[in-house]
Amino acid sequence: MKKRLTGVVTSDKGDKTLRVEIERRYRHSMYGKIVRGRTVCYVHDEGNLAHEGDVVEIIECRPRSKTKRWDLVQVVESAAEATG
Repeated sequence: MKKRLTGVVTSDKGDKTLRVEIERRYRHSMYGKIVRGRTVCYVHDEGNLAHEGDVVEIIECRPRSKTKRWDLVQVVESAAEATG
């Protein structure tokens, strides 16, 4: 089973490459406070479909380059639709 994650596109400047941030909340092990963390994934977008601000679903894949290890599955919510 390959991992599937949902995150927000923070950069689409590269050709066929997206920078996606996955935000998570967790309890700090010592202090107990809820803190926010984020994971940054570089995603292969063959058709240049997603743009900055879009919510996307990604799936694990073989390494495509030094940093890219994820493929775009679908654009869940477009930033253009959300703003109006």
